[in-house]
Amino acid sequence: MTALSPLSTTSTTGPASHPVTARPGPSGGPGGRRRRLAGGFPTLVLLVGAAYCLLPVLWVVTASTKSPAELFSTFTFAPSTHLWDDVVALTQVRNGIFWRWMANTALYAVGGGLLSVVVSGMAGYGLAKFTFVGKQLTFNIILAGVLVPGVVLAIPQYLLLAQVGLTNTYWSVLLPSIISPYGIYLARIYAAATVPDDVIEAARTDGAPEWRIFVSIAMPMMLPGLFTVFLFQFVAIWNNFMLPYIMLGDDSLFPVTVGLSGLLNQGASQPSMYSLVITGALLSILPLVALFLTLQRFWQVDLTSGAVKG
Repeated sequence: MTALSPLSTTSTTGPASHPVTARPGPSGGPGGRRRRLAGGFPTLVLLVGAAYCLLPVLWVVTASTKSPAELFSTFTFAPSTHLWDDVVALTQVRNGIFWRWMANTALYAVGGGLLSVVVSGMAGYGLAKFTFVGKQLTFNIILAGVLVPGVVLAIPQYLLLAQVGLTNTYWSVLLPSIISPYGIYLARIYAAATVPDDVIEAARTDGAPEWRIFVSIAMPMMLPGLFTVFLFQFVAIWNNFMLPYIMLGDDSLFPVTVGLSGLLNQGASQPSMYSLVITGALLSILPLVALFLTLQRFWQVDLTSGAVKG
């Protein structure tokens, strides 16, 4: 028999035993704690940002329930029971001019938003699906327009409209609201992502004119994106202050932002106006909340479609 070397001897009586080392779980140990802390930091930042944005709204809600005497003499976030009285008093100011301001704001926001959707949809579709000389230059100029604040253009727009006698009219607020560089940019991106070139070519082969292709084929496909453009433009026009403040001199044409600013200026001599201005501010944000809740499902579809097809 050949003797086996001690180094080559193996055990056949059972599996070799190995020491078992306990490993920490995904959430255990110093590394897991660091990951939990790193994951909680963005949540903390979001909570701070939400508090920063929502606390003024909470203050408006609670302050609008107080009488003029309670507004500066009670705790800031303590509600009261005078909301209806403030609404009635606000309605009685100059025979209900506040509601005239609300109607003007709705006209500016709805009219300007719809016209902007039409222009943005057509321009975005053209930039996405047509080839022409200067296409990239045109798109770059539109992108540059996104970076220009609207307040910078207010004075030039006033001077231009004054030359044709349109200042102090509804058109002086509506016309500058039609063109939205950001809306054109969104429409172009969405048209490129959701309108297939094969469908357009098939329609052209069947003899359909370009306007019919846009209205019957492209617009239904772009509808969720156009709802997003309308929402953004509606909110921008509703909250706009500088443009109507410069363009309008007749207070019967004022939007609610400029009208409430005038009431606030009267508060220096009539302190009771402060509570009415706050109540008006609360009423002015309710249409925005209702619109957002109504169009939110279209906005979610828009983002989902962009994520899938973009």
